[in-house]
Amino acid sequence: MRKVVLLSLFVVLSAGAGFSQSEKPMHEIHAAMIYNFLKYIQWPDDGSAGEFVVGVLGEDNVFNTLKSYYDGKPKGAKKYAIKKLADASEAASCAVVYIGKNKSKEFDNVKNAIGSKSILTITDSFNLGKKGSCINFKVIDDKLKFEINQASMNGASLKVAGQLSSMAILI
Repeated sequence: MRKVVLLSLFVVLSAGAGFSQSEKPMHEIHAAMIYNFLKYIQWPDDGSAGEFVVGVLGEDNVFNTLKSYYDGKPKGAKKYAIKKLADASEAASCAVVYIGKNKSKEFDNVKNAIGSKSILTITDSFNLGKKGSCINFKVIDDKLKFEINQASMNGASLKVAGQLSSMAILI
């Protein structure tokens, strides 16, 4: 079973490996990767019921894809709730915040709003991994990769499975 899960993660994550016009649009790849990241991260309150809120700041296409594919689906005892964030102050009510490239200047405001809460930040902008985003998308040699900032994960009390860490650029 574990090999099947790891294989499926590898297939989804490698879907963004190269760019060509025949492949899926980047917003669909980002949405699929975000969803799959969440399977390999543990939050302190994972066992409790309620909503598992994924907030999106910017990037309407990523929001729309996440909303149509995953909104209402179960995540353990919780259900995914995909929400469009109007501004950084709304980030504190989420379990995950994705900050699109077009809103990357809001990263500091989001970090200030969430403080040390157990909130996973995912970004798509140069250097935000080093600046404190938990996960940051990065293109290297025309291939989509992702960085994991271990200090930010630890600061948010999030545990990352070794399978995900082994595929990441660790900061």
